[in-house]
Amino acid sequence: MNTRRLLIISQVYVPDPAAVGQHLADVAETMVQRGWDVTVYTSARGYDDPSARYPYRETRAGVKVLRFPLSSFGKRSIAVRLVAQVLFMCQATLRALVSGRIDAILVSTSPPFAGFFGAMLSWIKRAPMTWWVMDINPDQMVVAGKLPATSLLVRVFDWMNRVTLRRAATVVTLDDFMAETLRRKVDVGAKMHVIPPWSHNTSQGGVAGDANPFRIAHGLQGRFVVMYAGNHALQHPLDTLLDAAKELESDDRILFVFVGGGAGKASVERRIAEGAKNLLSLPYQPLELLDDCLAAADVHVVSMGNDMVGIVHPCKIYGAMTAGRPILAFAPAQSHIGQLLAEGSIGWRVNHDSPARAVAILQSAVSSPHGILAVMGENAESVAANKYAPTHLIEQLCCTVASA
Repeated sequence: MNTRRLLIISQVYVPDPAAVGQHLADVAETMVQRGWDVTVYTSARGYDDPSARYPYRETRAGVKVLRFPLSSFGKRSIAVRLVAQVLFMCQATLRALVSGRIDAILVSTSPPFAGFFGAMLSWIKRAPMTWWVMDINPDQMVVAGKLPATSLLVRVFDWMNRVTLRRAATVVTLDDFMAETLRRKVDVGAKMHVIPPWSHNTSQGGVAGDANPFRIAHGLQGRFVVMYAGNHALQHPLDTLLDAAKELESDDRILFVFVGGGAGKASVERRIAEGAKNLLSLPYQPLELLDDCLAAADVHVVSMGNDMVGIVHPCKIYGAMTAGRPILAFAPAQSHIGQLLAEGSIGWRVNHDSPARAVAILQSAVSSPHGILAVMGENAESVAANKYAPTHLIEQLCCTVASA
C-alpha cells in the first residue's frame, strides 16, 4: 500500500515564531509519526520580520519543508501584505499542480484566502481538503475599520469563503462563537468541528519565583509581574490595561511586561517613550525559553475586542493557564474567554474601558496572601490539563485530517 501524502500550505511555519506555524508543525510532525508523507509549502522569509530568512528546502522532524521567495514583505500596509500573500499562493498552487499525487490537503488562514486556493487544488487533484480556520476575514478587517463592508475586496473575500466552505471536506475552527460566524456564511452541518488550539509550554517546565532565569535576565526579581505575552494584535486591545498601568505608576511593586510583537505593540512603545517607568517591552522569545518566560509572571493578561468575538480566538490563554497563573481578562462576558473564566476560579474578567476595576484587582492581588493567587493558578492549570491537553487536541486534529 502506498504511503498517503499530505500537503500543508501556510505562509508561516517553524522556526517562524507565529503561532499558526507552530500549531501546524505539531500536526505535520504527528502525521509523519502516523505514517504519512508530509510536505509543507511556506515562505522563505519571516512573517513579522521579513529580514529573517529560512532555508528553501529542509526536512524537520520528518516533514519536508519547501519555502518560496517573494512571499513576505512585512506588514507595512494591507496592500503590501496582500501582494505577498497572492504571490505566495500562486507559487504554492503552481508547485502543487506539478507535484504528483496528493491524498489530502490541509490549509489554514495564513494567508486568509488560502482556503480558496486549497479548494481549487482539492477539486483539480481530487484530494479532500481540511480548512483549519484560525481567524475569519474579511470580517476581521471590516470590524477593525480597515475595509468598508461594501468594498469590492470584502465581497470577493466573502464569495471565496463561501466557495471554500462548500468545497472543503472538513472545516475546523477554534471555538463555538467562530463556528457560528462561519455557519452564517454557509451552514456546513456535520463538516464543522470545533477543536481549540493548545499551548506550547509545559506546566512543570518553568522555574517559579525569583530563581526564574527569565526574571533574573530581565531584572524582575522582587516585582509583581503582570505579563502580556504573544501577538499584540489590534484585535486584542490593550488600552484599558495601559490606562490601569498609568494609574499604578506610583506603586513600584508592580511591573507590566509585554513580550512579543504585532501592530498593537506600538501603543506600548509609545507609553514607554512618553516616560512610563512601570512598563517593559521585550521581543518574541525563542520557543526553548517559553516555559521560563510564562512562569515569570504573577498574573497573565489576555484581551479580546468586543467586536472580535466569533472572528478571532484568544490562543494565548492556554499557555497562561498551563503555566499555572491567574488570568486578568479584558473581554465581553459572552465570549470564549468569558466562558472559561465563568467555569472556574481562574482569574478576573474586566470590561474594556474599565481601568479602575483593573487597578482595584491588581492592587488587591499584589497585597493578597500568596496562597490565594496560587489556588487560582492551580485551578487554571487543572482546566488546561483536563480540557486542553496538547496531546489530545493534536490527535483529534490529526484524526479529523486523516478521515476527511
